[in-house]
Amino acid sequence: MKKKMQHQTDVIIVGSGAAGLSLALSLANHCQVTVISKGDLKEGSTLYAQGGIAAVFDKKNDSIESHVEDTLKAGGGLCDREAVHYTASNAKKCLKWLIEQGVPFDMEFDSKGKERYHLTREGGHSHRRILHAADATGKAVQTTLVDRVLEHANITVLEQYNAIDLITDKTADDKRVNGLYVYNRKHNCVESIAGKYVALATGGASKVYLYTSNPDVSSGDGIAMAWRAGCKVANMEFNQFHPTSLYHPELQNFLITEAMRGEGAHLKRPDGTRFMPDFDEREELAPRDVVARAIDYEMKRLGANCVYLDISHKNKDFIIEHFPTIYAKCLSVGLDITKEPIPVVPAAHYTCGGVMTDFNGKTDISNLYAIGEVAYTGLHGANRMASNSLLECIVFAHAAAQDILSNIDTQPDISALSPWDESKVCDSDEEVVITHNWHELRLFMWDYVGIVRSTKRLERALRRVELLQQEIHEYYANFRVSNNLLELRNLVQVAELIIRSALARTESRGLHYTLDYPEQHSQPKPTILTP
Repeated sequence: MKKKMQHQTDVIIVGSGAAGLSLALSLANHCQVTVISKGDLKEGSTLYAQGGIAAVFDKKNDSIESHVEDTLKAGGGLCDREAVHYTASNAKKCLKWLIEQGVPFDMEFDSKGKERYHLTREGGHSHRRILHAADATGKAVQTTLVDRVLEHANITVLEQYNAIDLITDKTADDKRVNGLYVYNRKHNCVESIAGKYVALATGGASKVYLYTSNPDVSSGDGIAMAWRAGCKVANMEFNQFHPTSLYHPELQNFLITEAMRGEGAHLKRPDGTRFMPDFDEREELAPRDVVARAIDYEMKRLGANCVYLDISHKNKDFIIEHFPTIYAKCLSVGLDITKEPIPVVPAAHYTCGGVMTDFNGKTDISNLYAIGEVAYTGLHGANRMASNSLLECIVFAHAAAQDILSNIDTQPDISALSPWDESKVCDSDEEVVITHNWHELRLFMWDYVGIVRSTKRLERALRRVELLQQEIHEYYANFRVSNNLLELRNLVQVAELIIRSALARTESRGLHYTLDYPEQHSQPKPTILTP
């Protein structure tokens, strides 16, 4: 049976997390949608999100204005106030949409016996406003949306497909996207997909670092593709390191949710003493950048491999009820969190910058959208506040859907695309080059472009990344593509963007802390890079 080498649809969505699937479901009643998933449909960062989604459901004690102010404060003076207000104002409506899809958020009874949603609190939030499904909210959201997507006749899902590059054409005064090339991992061949619109929902780029809480698919693909196509990117220097990733050889990259600190867990040195009161008046509920730097400082000062997160002073039943996933995971390696503290270290967790968009998710290229972690909307500023990430996915997915549907009938069908040319390449006999470059990249990014930076380290990293780019460009030009080669090509591109953005910011702000410029500018601006 001959393999289909070109696909045609109305809207192509690259990515199958909360942003991509929400967009697909919001469009599918009105047009044909194709969802591209690099791995299995359920795999991705959304699946592993333990915390919750922020929205004001308790109007008596909370307000949208309070949500906005908390986000602005956590963002270190770099958030776009209008973007923050837009997101917070649409939060409850989008959460209700998720509830309608069947997401089982935790419930409780109030003092009068009336059932209501259980709201928790996380770092940076002044009130309890986090809807959650125990300590596995992302899993509940992802599995629910996957079920709805698979039920819809107008949605085609292509699993095990890795996006390669966008296909664009340029007129006298415009550049528009017509589709993209994709690598079919099952059949080891390149195909093309034509569409009136393309939406990038590919997540972040935390795999550029040696230690990350993210799954393997988080390799910055959408950011790199958009940059190569001509889109501006912003604030790439702000890489969020989650303060508390489990430190254990058998459970690498396992995240310990911030909600645990929200419910009273304490961070402690190896000798059992608390240290967060020494760094911030908000103690364990300080924003993530503050907590991650405090942990990094204490580990380096003490020469310790980790610090400890202790919730064992809480009631055992309370711990198991609120954190069943973490309890079970830790118990599987002999760690009982109801009796002993959890060894933790920071890990690369979230890309606060990304492809620049407006409030409809539109990029610099006509008919190309970017939503979720891949995008820069102005919401997060210099540091993302907890539980605003899944919220951003849903809010901007709905905004992009409305914008696409308002214009889709006026868009012409895309004719046949140029086929992928493999006439001058051959199969690689040097896979060791990819493996070596992969390890080198992630190691120097961790050492030189991590939680604490300096100009000398950043310049050293830039020289390294430029050499890697030359090697990878030559390799890409001569050999057939593979999944590892495509991811490495994208990660090296994203690494360069991160380093150049970090060198451009001559101050310390939010997630970007440099020893050479410890002070802050009085009028900070986003770091914008133009291809």
